Amino acid sequence: MRTRAAAAAAMLALAVLAAGCTGNDKDGSDVSGAGALESGGLAAGRSAESLGAGGGAASATGITVVGAGSVTVTPDTAEWSFGVQTSADTAEAALGANSATMEKILAALRDAGIAEDDLQTEQVSVYPRTSDDGTSVVGYDASNTVRATIHDLGRAGAVVDAAVAAGANQVYGPSLTVSDAEAQYEAAMEAAFDDARVRAEAIAAKAGVELGAPVAIVESGGGGGVDPYYAGAEAAAEDVAIEPGTQDVAASLTVTFAIE
Repeated sequence: MRTRAAAAAAMLALAVLAAGCTGNDKDGSDVSGAGALESGGLAAGRSAESLGAGGGAASATGITVVGAGSVTVTPDTAEWSFGVQTSADTAEAALGANSATMEKILAALRDAGIAEDDLQTEQVSVYPRTSDDGTSVVGYDASNTVRATIHDLGRAGAVVDAAVAAGANQVYGPSLTVSDAEAQYEAAMEAAFDDARVRAEAIAAKAGVELGAPVAIVESGGGGGVDPYYAGAEAAAEDVAIEPGTQDVAASLTVTFAIE
């Protein structure tokens, strides 16, 4: 999978090959650019001139603008964290009881259809429990948490139910994501580049110059997801309803276009 930086570099190469194309192709997907002009950076050269309403900057070396784009996606993957906390008089006993229960939870998750690659231990800890006045150790608590990735949201209820039945007394989730996040982000970057060109063309027209090929592209960042909290382990059941909703995957590019 290409990194975001590599994707931005590839876009620059494609943009140079497509120099002179001022159209904004649409493929019917739910892809949108930002609206009115935003403030852009000033390329090295003379001071920026006032170009009326809208943003961006024109200089002796080019026009620099910020383009934004996004795609709306429906999450198809959920991550849940299942934990168990145990107490005992000694650290060894607390950790031993904890490990035994976690083995049951892992077995239940595998039986519920979670692949080995989709199970990952998040943390294991053991710590002393002190008396009310804090002067002496009265026991030990141990905890262990495993993360399970569910690729079929319709099975989430059954998976949660299986983990709780096996002894999980801490349940967190779901964290909803899309399985093809990188491809969605690249689509958002394409929309951001189209938006940047539209902005630059508007500035060039206002300044009375011809827009040339892009000479620099800087990736400014992207969007993220949502992480709800599943509070009640005791409420888990096979009819747990998961509504994925939609998420926006966003991208932003700072692009400098040459002036011809």
